[in-house]
Amino acid sequence: MVETIQWTDAGVVMIDQTRLPRQEVYVTCRDYRQVAEAIRSMVIRGAPAIGVAAAMGVALGVLHADAVRLDEEFEEICATLAATRPTAVNLFWAIDRMRKLYATLRGQPIQELRSGLVEEARRIRDEDMAINQAIGRHGAPLVPNGKTVLTHCNAGALATAGYGTALGVVRAAVAAGKKIDVFANETRPFLQGARLTVWELMRDGIPTTLITDSMAGHFLKSGRIGCALVGADRIAANGDVANKIGTYSLAVLAHENGVPFYVAAPVSTLDLELASGDQIPIEQRPASEVTHVFGVPVAPEGVPVQNPAFDVTPNRYVSAIITERGVARPPYAESLKRLASE
Repeated sequence: MVETIQWTDAGVVMIDQTRLPRQEVYVTCRDYRQVAEAIRSMVIRGAPAIGVAAAMGVALGVLHADAVRLDEEFEEICATLAATRPTAVNLFWAIDRMRKLYATLRGQPIQELRSGLVEEARRIRDEDMAINQAIGRHGAPLVPNGKTVLTHCNAGALATAGYGTALGVVRAAVAAGKKIDVFANETRPFLQGARLTVWELMRDGIPTTLITDSMAGHFLKSGRIGCALVGADRIAANGDVANKIGTYSLAVLAHENGVPFYVAAPVSTLDLELASGDQIPIEQRPASEVTHVFGVPVAPEGVPVQNPAFDVTPNRYVSAIITERGVARPPYAESLKRLASE
């Protein structure tokens, strides 16, 4: 399985997801600013993977920071990484975790502080791998045998430290012996489904069919789809889910056709301080992602463009939220709070 991100002596190594599937290229970030740019430019993407990258970026920054100005530089490191992408709460969760450890280690010899932060970043990566496998175990029983799973965007190994959230459930279902296949929405405008999800599943030998986003309703109506399964970038206390743009439409179509709509995400994606999805900030991406495909213009020059990277699916369309601690069902205000406190 692909290694999305690793800590090495040379720096933070990650697969460049903007070049997939045409090229499998790994880049090495040698300072925290390069990690921040990799997050911003979607060299690495997916909420859990962004969290791991942010933690490693903090550790890398402190590793090379001036010991005399360490407190000041630490704040600059955290602020730079936090400013990269506003919607994925795992980014802020990881930075906050590194902040808390820094506060605990502050005053210790500089080498102890640096090694402590490096170990914490590596621990976050290892924990994410285990979390994804637990999500898979909890979610596999929900996947109907002999049916097709419909996915949107990429919530696989590439969106995490490895294994995946939504695709982790698919992998666990296959490992349990279920005969399933996957329909992957292409996921315009960045084509994470076409470029990344299909690439991952084909490498694993899991039967996969690529469809355009506009075909989802047709296949949901056909009776072939057993469930829709997506990841999440932030989940509010009431169970409203922010995920890749187009998820809301998919959830409505699934509901209309009586198909279960499942969300797979770690507990770190929960933002219980937000009462509802109305409070989730939505990242706006460059117009060129819509007007161009791989640098080739597909729209008239100068046309106004809206390009929100995410939308919010109201909780009434969410059949269940699968986490590493178990499956939450409505009413989410109660079930999510219970899982978060375990």
